[in-house]
Formats: sequence, C-alpha cells, structure tokens
Amino acid sequence: MLKVAAIIHQSKDKVWDSFTNADHITKWNFAHPSWCCPKSSVDLRVGGEMNNRMEAVDGSMGFDLKAKFDVVNPCVQLDYTLEDGRKVTCSFEEENGSVTLTQCFDPEKENPEEMQTQGWQAILNNFKNYTEQL
Repeated sequence: MLKVAAIIHQSKDKVWDSFTNADHITKWNFAHPSWCCPKSSVDLRVGGEMNNRMEAVDGSMGFDLKAKFDVVNPCVQLDYTLEDGRKVTCSFEEENGSVTLTQCFDPEKENPEEMQTQGWQAILNNFKNYTEQL
C-alpha cells in the first residue's frame, strides 16, 4: 500500500464533512488546476457507493472514480473499495485542535508508484487548503 497524509488545522467534524460531503468534494478533488471534479455523489453507509467525476478543465478527457464503502466510522475511519478492486483506508486522528488525515491505498499497475503518491498527495493538499478556509 502507498500512503499520503496531511495535518488539517480544522475541527474533526468539519474535516469529516468536507471529506465526505459531495458539495465539498467537487471543490477540492483534483490534483492540478487543469483538472476538476464537476460531479460527486456519496451514499455514506457501509455498502453505499461514491462516484466522483474527474475531468480535464478543457474537456479533453475524464473518468468516473467509483467506490463502495466498507467501513464508515464518522470522524475516525473511512474505508472503501474502488471499482477495480483496490482498497483505500482513510484515518482521522485529532490532536491539539488539528486532524491528521492519512490515506493508504493500493497502487494501480499503469503508472509508477511515485507518480501515484504525488497525485494522491496533491489532491490531499487541495483538500487541506480548502478545508482550512471553512
């Protein structure tokens, strides 16, 4: 598994809401300003599904990132399985008014692991920057 993390200077409730609420996800879920997340749907329950549409801003390419939730423990842990069978674990640890969000994920086979880690970290950094402004 690969791992990325960020310390978010915000309450645990706001971090959780920003991470799991489709209205927020569309505002931070991209690795680079040339991409966007125009649509998101989240059925936040074990067995529920998530679908985030990822697109190049110029419309030249895009894909749906789909997953099914395996563990939903509000403000503590969120685990899901991506459509291709890869697992993702997200943990939320509060300390001194901040939250460390750690994501561990199975790599895909098409891109180098370093590139994948950089991309996931860039998205998490966007999440941090967005959430700290709430």
